[in-house]
Amino acid sequence: MSVRLTESAAQHIGGQLASRGSGLGIRLGVTTSGCSGMAYVLEFVDEPQAEDQVFEEHGVKVFIDPKSLVYLDGTELDFVREGLNEGLQFRNPNVSAECGCGESFTV
Repeated sequence: MSVRLTESAAQHIGGQLASRGSGLGIRLGVTTSGCSGMAYVLEFVDEPQAEDQVFEEHGVKVFIDPKSLVYLDGTELDFVREGLNEGLQFRNPNVSAECGCGESFTV
């Protein structure tokens, strides 16, 4: 099982951690939400949980709880700029459908 960060995503997240002044990395998870059923959750990690799986790429650690990893296995997290918009983009091979607004997904 694995989750990947592109170099662009790692640079963005690393910059956010540096601006924040603390943190070991980010936690990536899923929650029940939205019109399609599931949504991604991102938060800074100051203290890891014992059951966390930890992935590291380009010097940035991603912490994932075992329940979320089932839905996130194989996901690539990228940071993209499109015109005036920029943000993190999830490329999750487990997604079977997404809602029209892009806020939630189905596995």
